[in-house]
Amino acid sequence: MAIRASRFTLPALLVLPLIGLYGGWAAITVEDLPDYGVVRQPLNLTFTVRQHGVTRLSNLEPRVEARARGVTTAAVAEPGSEAGQYSARLVLPQAGEWTITIHSGFGPSRVTLLPMQVIEPTAQAPLPLPAAERGRRLFVAKGCVTCHLHRDVSGSGMVAVGPELPSRPLAPEYLQRFLADPSIVAAPSGSVQMPNLNLKQPEIAALIAFLNTERQALR
Repeated sequence: MAIRASRFTLPALLVLPLIGLYGGWAAITVEDLPDYGVVRQPLNLTFTVRQHGVTRLSNLEPRVEARARGVTTAAVAEPGSEAGQYSARLVLPQAGEWTITIHSGFGPSRVTLLPMQVIEPTAQAPLPLPAAERGRRLFVAKGCVTCHLHRDVSGSGMVAVGPELPSRPLAPEYLQRFLADPSIVAAPSGSVQMPNLNLKQPEIAALIAFLNTERQALR
């Protein structure tokens, strides 16, 4: 079946136009975002820093902070195995909802993840997150929050070089193809192609569920 999208929506979704006009900023993409953490067990966060959402930045000194009920813990991120990749190891001392902020080390660019539940080692594991809620968390953790405004995500559109989401509904089949490989349609001349974030299939499915939540609710 052919996949079609609005000629007005498609270019806006595909590119980050004229990013050079927006100064020095970076987007942060977290790999393998955990649904929850466990007290005193290492919480490992691996992430990539991209200048203007595109160019991987090495030789930075990122740091990660976590806060909960007046308690703060932090870790310095070490370089990973790929360009622009870093890893940090947090050990959280108490149960509760923790707010984690990743400071990129590139100017003031940072991202604050949606609160994460941390449980005691003897506690029962939480139920799996609904797909749309996991997608909302990934919208933040994958860096979409930097470039796109979404009315259901506080603090989104920090740079807003991409379109507001959701603007027009897109077919799930199209979103599947696009999120797996944004280069399926070339960026117009003078614009920069949205990068391939190497999303895994469960991440793509969750993002689609989140992006299409409002449309599904109207059905």
